[in-house]
Amino acid sequence: MNKKVFGRILLALAVYAIFVGLVVTFYDDSPDQMKWNDREAYNRQFIAKIKLDNFTFDQALKDLGSPDITEARTVDEVYYQVMFYRTQHVKSDGITTQDECTFLLFVNGMLKEIGLGNNYPEQWGIIKNHLIVGKNLPSID
Repeated sequence: MNKKVFGRILLALAVYAIFVGLVVTFYDDSPDQMKWNDREAYNRQFIAKIKLDNFTFDQALKDLGSPDITEARTVDEVYYQVMFYRTQHVKSDGITTQDECTFLLFVNGMLKEIGLGNNYPEQWGIIKNHLIVGKNLPSID
């Protein structure tokens, strides 16, 4: 009797191990499939680990999924892309706003700046500031 119970326990553990292995191997847990509160936590944790000048636009799309808000602009052949990812809940209105996001500024596809969305200057002020700091880059009027 004990051998029979022990055999069933081993069989159940083996089936469970196979199931876990299959889930880990084949289940794609992308940010786009997460609930909003899980995605906020994921975005916060992931963005906190990003290093400037070592993270590309394509990596952001792959690792963080589609941005909640995005803006792009080309100035004198320099391409600026700002992606906003929701990282903090402010108001339950069904609309994601910049003050609920963290922005990632990419210059020619390379990450150059990270900041809270409510600190994102209006009318592309961040790009103006970036151009002033990088004196060899063109200026915007």
